[in-house]
Amino acid sequence: MKKAPSSRLTPRKQRGRFQRFARAAARVTGGATAFGLALLIILVWGVTGPLFNFSNTWQLVINTGTTIITFLMVFLIQNTQNRDSEAVQIKLDELIRATKGCHNAVLDIEELSEAELDDIKRGYTHLAREAITDLRSGKSDCGTPEVRRRAPVANNHD
Repeated sequence: MKKAPSSRLTPRKQRGRFQRFARAAARVTGGATAFGLALLIILVWGVTGPLFNFSNTWQLVINTGTTIITFLMVFLIQNTQNRDSEAVQIKLDELIRATKGCHNAVLDIEELSEAELDDIKRGYTHLAREAITDLRSGKSDCGTPEVRRRAPVANNHD
């Protein structure tokens, strides 16, 4: 089993300004305070409707504001989601790599074609069906023998 170079496994803080900004913005905008502020803005906008006779300009203000914020948030959220997804994938890859008996071929499985993924899925579906059959007949489904604790042996040194 090949081991990854240790220099690749050394954690480092994010260095890119955009990444730092995106994570901070996602944290802030995902909190209760940001939700409360957005709700307050909507309430103020709604209350001011009669003052502006529910004019087109009054409607345009909220439509433009929400469109701009939504447009920018899509990129921030996608950036954060991509990084989180990649981090989870790397963690899963490390678990596969470090677990004896796991197939290292699945480390880069997300790069396979749909047909190749379907073939692998069929193999795992077959294994799952066999495991369910084994469970229903009272056997173990994990492919390894169960560890049973033996009853203590009586000591006859009375």
